[in-house]
Amino acid sequence: MPYNYDDQNIFAKILRGEIPNETVLETDHTLAFRDIHPQAPVHVLVIPKGAYVCHDHFAAEASEAELVDFMRVTARICAMHGLSPGDGDDGFRVIANAGTHGVQEVPHYHLHILGGRPLGRMLEPA
Repeated sequence: MPYNYDDQNIFAKILRGEIPNETVLETDHTLAFRDIHPQAPVHVLVIPKGAYVCHDHFAAEASEAELVDFMRVTARICAMHGLSPGDGDDGFRVIANAGTHGVQEVPHYHLHILGGRPLGRMLEPA
C-alpha cells in the first residue's frame, strides 16, 4: 500500500529544526522528546527520522538499522525514566495510533511512552 507522507506535519518540522522541542534522546535514526500535553508524569514521544506515516509503514519499509535503533531508543527511554517492571517500577504503556480509526493526529509514525502513575484500562469494552 502506498503511503503519502506530508512533509509539512509538525514532526517533520521538528526534525528540520523549524519547531523547538524538549529532546530527551537523539540518535542517527531516532528522536525522542517530551509531549507538550503530557497525559502522565512521563510522556515521551519517539519518532523515526525517516518519512514514515504509521507503524505498519515503518515496520514494512524501514531499514534494519532504523528498526533496531528505534527499538533500542524506546528501551533507553524506559530505563532513563525507571519505568521498566524489571527495574522495580510498576510499568508503562506504549501507544502508537494509526489512521482515522486509531485517532492518529500527526501523520508521522510515533510512539507515546507513558508512565509514572497508574494509567487505567486502555480501552473500555465495546
